[in-house]
Amino acid sequence: MSNFLYGGNVHANGIRQHYLRYGGARGAGRDPVIIVPGITSPAITWGFVGERFGESFDTYILDVRGRGLSEAGAALNYGLDAQAADVLAFAQTLGLEQYSVVGHSMGGRIGVRAGRSKPAGLRRLVLADPPVSGPGRRPYPAKLPWYVDSMAQARQGMDAEAMRAFCPSWTDAQRQLRAEWLHTCDERAVIQSFDDFHNDDIHADLPLLDAAVLLITAERGDVVLDADVEEIQRLAPGTRHHRVPAAGHMIPWDNEEGFYAAFGDFLGAPLARA
Repeated sequence: MSNFLYGGNVHANGIRQHYLRYGGARGAGRDPVIIVPGITSPAITWGFVGERFGESFDTYILDVRGRGLSEAGAALNYGLDAQAADVLAFAQTLGLEQYSVVGHSMGGRIGVRAGRSKPAGLRRLVLADPPVSGPGRRPYPAKLPWYVDSMAQARQGMDAEAMRAFCPSWTDAQRQLRAEWLHTCDERAVIQSFDDFHNDDIHADLPLLDAAVLLITAERGDVVLDADVEEIQRLAPGTRHHRVPAAGHMIPWDNEEGFYAAFGDFLGAPLARA
């Protein structure tokens, strides 16, 4: 039986924010979880993860501004500060008094920036393979044309086979879903976020975090190296770390069960099945 409840929209931080909700009452007594996807991942592409989270938690998957069904437009601010404010306003608008944030890639950076202000409701923060690039640091391994070219094809219309050139290791179903939804990613939003990977350094935010932190990294892909883990743990003492084997940057696509196992009981209940 599916844990999907509904998709919805709220007006928060001055924009329309779209989300998908999973689990609901099944997570009664546990902190709700807000999942914040990466740079070109509309909420729907994380639905399979939402299904698992929904077994134990009241789960909300966000469409980050400029992606999916959330607001987009030429006048919109796509910077990291605005994205972080969106998450906090979303939680407040929905009346989530205590909650956890799970951010993948760009979503992890958004979570760190949101946590910098020490929001009272943010209890736990999971950073899944967050880009550690920034001024004076090594560049993010992915290249901007990979995003721009695939989005251009998606706007014209593409299928799972065409998406194979960009995501060769994914299943046909995963490629089909990305091909269907990638056109909803505003190119301006993606370019701004990619530039911010290199122009905005989240490391200064890490010592300001009050929430408990779990860092989940991929064995492959070179986004977060061992030296980066050590730096993060030095700047945010107490940060737990788990490296997922046989996984690249898109961790749950490469090793779904390994991704769930990496959480342990950090969120208050295990995600891995016995």
